[in-house]
Amino acid sequence: MLLPTAALLAATVAGCADGTTASRTASPGPGSGTAAGRRVPGDPQEALHLAEQLLIKKCMERRGYRYWVEERPAPGGASRFPYVVDDPAWAARHGYGTDLYRERQQEALRDPNQRYFRSMPADRAPELLSALNGPQPRGISARLPNGITVTHSDRGCVAEAERGLYKDLPAWFRATRVTDSLGGMRVNMVLTDRRYLAAVKPWARCMRAKGHPYPTPAEARAAATRPDQEWPHAREVRLASAEAACAGSGDLSAVAKSLDTAYRTELRRRHPGPTADLDRLRREALPRARAIVARGD
Repeated sequence: MLLPTAALLAATVAGCADGTTASRTASPGPGSGTAAGRRVPGDPQEALHLAEQLLIKKCMERRGYRYWVEERPAPGGASRFPYVVDDPAWAARHGYGTDLYRERQQEALRDPNQRYFRSMPADRAPELLSALNGPQPRGISARLPNGITVTHSDRGCVAEAERGLYKDLPAWFRATRVTDSLGGMRVNMVLTDRRYLAAVKPWARCMRAKGHPYPTPAEARAAATRPDQEWPHAREVRLASAEAACAGSGDLSAVAKSLDTAYRTELRRRHPGPTADLDRLRREALPRARAIVARGD
């Protein structure tokens, strides 16, 4: 996919005027210095990701640049628990996940691709980004269900790698962008569903009894994760642990999961083409991905 794990620096330089995702950078994975002798992951998504990364690396080196393979990013707290933190053990360790966010920020500072980018002379840095992401954000496009059209270059090493892996680059771009947007739609549909809102009320009463007067999980998370007012980790953990305990004492977690499943099915029914295309393109690309990883391309 055309999604970054540490794109802040690249986005600052390259911009994102078309409204699509920012330019891509990478972070090192195990054995990122050499492509040979890789074990083929059993997880299909891991195999597809690694194959794409190897193809990008090969393309960038062919163009005279270095590139380090990135690992698949782990989900953060907000994506792991979009409705309510309901895992007491995770909450006791990570709170809302700001510790993991800070770790990723530190990893970005050590990222070899970021260091390589920063070492470039100012007049060459845009050339590197162009080699990776293409010279202009045009060539492929997708119209999202909300009516917004997003675009990306059909040139550059990211596009070349995805074309080599999935063959039909325009279909891949449309399928990934539309299904990504459906994920956001699904979360919003759950959060505004009357059944979710009804289940939030006893959760809020439980939270008030514990000394945390937040009417919704979203407001509790927002209070603990304000970028301009960082909480001590222990305080964040106390709030998230209370949230998880209250989620477990009522039916909020069960209601949210049920609604999430129902709306996922509904959105797939309403938008069958992109979701079917994504499944098909991944299925067809998997043998190619495993061969690429086994060869060490």
